Amino acid sequence: MNCPICSSIDTGKVGTGQYYCWNCFVEFCVRSPDEFTAYYVDEEGTLVSLDEMAEAEAQAEEIIGLAE
Repeated sequence: MNCPICSSIDTGKVGTGQYYCWNCFVEFCVRSPDEFTAYYVDEEGTLVSLDEMAEAEAQAEEIIGLAE
């Protein structure tokens, strides 16, 4: 299984349909060949959706831009 983020083959299966990439340190779940969900694993082991992280970062940049 190649990582959908970095294309590395250095991945391992951690559950049914769930994989972990040892190259970019992301856990991902493949739903179809073109659809996946990727998660960052924080220090406490909690999975944080990369989509949610990107949305929060975009909102923060927008707020900072409005304050300037």
